[in-house]
Parts: sequence; C-alpha cells; structure tokens
Amino acid sequence: MFKIIWNRFKRNRLSVAGLAVIASLALAALAAPLVSPHSPTKIDVYNVLAPPDASHPFGTDELGRDVFSRMVWGSRASLKVGFIAVGIAIAIGTFIGAVAGFYGAKVDAVLMRFVDIMLAFPTFFLILAVIAVVEPSISTIMIVIGLTGWMDVARLVRAEFLTLKERDFVSAARALGSTDSRLILRHIIPNALSPVFVAATFGIAGAILTESGLSFLGLGVQPPDPSWGNMLTSGKDNITVAWWLSLFPGVAILVTVLSYNLVGEGLRDALDPRLWRGDE
Repeated sequence: MFKIIWNRFKRNRLSVAGLAVIASLALAALAAPLVSPHSPTKIDVYNVLAPPDASHPFGTDELGRDVFSRMVWGSRASLKVGFIAVGIAIAIGTFIGAVAGFYGAKVDAVLMRFVDIMLAFPTFFLILAVIAVVEPSISTIMIVIGLTGWMDVARLVRAEFLTLKERDFVSAARALGSTDSRLILRHIIPNALSPVFVAATFGIAGAILTESGLSFLGLGVQPPDPSWGNMLTSGKDNITVAWWLSLFPGVAILVTVLSYNLVGEGLRDALDPRLWRGDE
C-alpha cells in the first residue's frame, strides 16, 4: 500500500518539489550551528544595515546581526511551532472525534456542539486574547495554537468513525469480544488516519503562518531570539533603507507555507483509494 501511495504522490511534481523544500528546511534547521556562518545574536555596530555581500549573503539588520544566520536559526522556531502545535491539535481532535463518532447519540451531540462553539470564535483573535494574559514565548505559542486548532481534525475523525464503525471488520471484532477501547485503537483509528495526515500537513502551514503573525506583532518569539515573524518587524521599521530585511523572511514564509500546502494536496490525492484503480 505504501508503495502505491508513494507512486501516486511522486506523479505530482509540485508536491515532490514541496517535499524537497521541506526536507531542505528541516535539515538546515537541525544543522543550524553548522550552516549559519555567524552567531544569530552577535551585534556588530560596524556593519549596521549592510547590504548583501560575500560575508553576509542576506545582509545585516539594524544591530549588525547577520540576516542569513538569523534566518537559519529562525527556521527552528517556525518548524518547532508547526510540528508541536499540530501534534497537540491532532491528539485532541482525534480523541474528541473518535469518541463522538464511535458512541454517537447524546455523546456525539454534546461534543459536536462544543466543536461548533469553538469554531464560532475567530481563531487568531482567540489566540491574541490568550497571549495577552500570559507571558509570550515559543512554548506558549505552541500550546495555544494546538489548543485552538483541533476542531477540523475532530470533525474529520468523527466522519470517518461514523462510516467505519458499521463495517464488517468492526462487527467481527466486536463479535469476538473486543472492548470499545480495542475497537477504537486497534481497528478503527488506523483506518481513519488518512484525512488526518492531510489535515496535519495543512495545519503545519497554518501554524507557521500564525506564529509568524504573532511574532510580527511582538506576541510570539521574543528578541533577541530570531523568528521569521520578528525579523519582518525589523524589515517594516527599515523598509526604505534595507529592502533585504523584509524580502528574505517574507520569501521564506511564503515558500515554506506553499510547500506544505503542495505536499498536502499531493497526499490528499495519493491517499484517496478511489483513485488507486490501475495502480495495484
């Protein structure tokens, strides 16, 4: 099955290109001490707002810090927020969706009304409200994004459970004496994860974009720690004299979010069994 999925996925060249970009960013983030030529927080008053050159490929900022090194280290913050926040959202959404879909009736009605209430709040403003009363930090950002981004996953998992719990293999497992927890964990969830993987890919892109927006507003990663979002703030303040401060972080956010969306599109097509005819 995995071979079929990969063969279908690699037919989409844009998705493969997106996967290559994501892999490159992940490697750069993991190898940041080796990739970055300078310290991301080192101040150099003799090179303030220096344009790109051989020593500083992306130029320097208003404190003389190397923009390329800050970009590399900033990718760590963005990817960490994306993966951990989405991990939290997937765990909560899968649990609530599984319980609602499996038990149905009143349990389903109560949980889905709770989901509807959460969806009624604008997510970004809800995050802003929470950040306003707690200390801004990367840990806070990850937790808050995760706690406010699980609703779509819950609805997807519920829909899959409503279909799968009526299948013959579940009825057979129940007839053999399987408990509810075993039915959910061993028989239904493994067959309900395809849309979750797709949602997770899109969710990482959304989390990175949200973190960048919060950092741009000064409510995310706090200086001197680098983040693509707070680097854009420096670019905004110096946009008339230092174009590179806005260009490179902006392009990084654009390319990263676009790459995750392209991979999500490819996974959505590759994981759809209705399109597998002729690929077995």
